[in-house]
Amino acid sequence: MDIYQFIGFVGMLFIVYAYLLLQIKKYTITSFPYQVLNLVGAILLLISLFVHFNLGSFIIEVFWIIITLYGMYKNLKEKKNEKLT
Repeated sequence: MDIYQFIGFVGMLFIVYAYLLLQIKKYTITSFPYQVLNLVGAILLLISLFVHFNLGSFIIEVFWIIITLYGMYKNLKEKKNEKLT
């Protein structure tokens, strides 16, 4: 296993761990730690895909990052609006 495979493996662990925490209700879909685990995991997987390229995996990780960033932005915006009211 080279360093890039290891980085991808760690990224996979982050995403699976986040999903586990969601399923056992330790986190909710809007929990910031859940979103960070997803984002970091997807970034690590994307890094590994620059070396061990797979088009399908690359595309899903790009979308995973975009969707996670959108969710984080939306949640932060909602929290800001709640503080204003």
